[in-house]
Amino acid sequence: MQFILIAYDGTEPGALDRRMRSRPEHLEKISNVKKAGEFLFGGAILSDAGQMIGSVILYDVPDRAALDELLKNEPYIYNKVWEKIEIRPFRLATIE
Repeated sequence: MQFILIAYDGTEPGALDRRMRSRPEHLEKISNVKKAGEFLFGGAILSDAGQMIGSVILYDVPDRAALDELLKNEPYIYNKVWEKIEIRPFRLATIE
């Protein structure tokens, strides 16, 4: 089952620094999620000025419980980078 995560970072002073400190660990862990076949695509949401302000990730996991378990190891969550998180079931279109 596919899920799309749309998350926005905090906006308080120091929020970008917190993201940048957490980023290497986030990228390492998301690389492992990709190797397991559970990451389909993702990237940073940018401000008009090109600054990272959030993330979009498309996961492919057995069910929502599996995603919730996976997200327990997400540095952007436990390091409080993401302030607002929305997760919705999703179906990636197959275009031929």
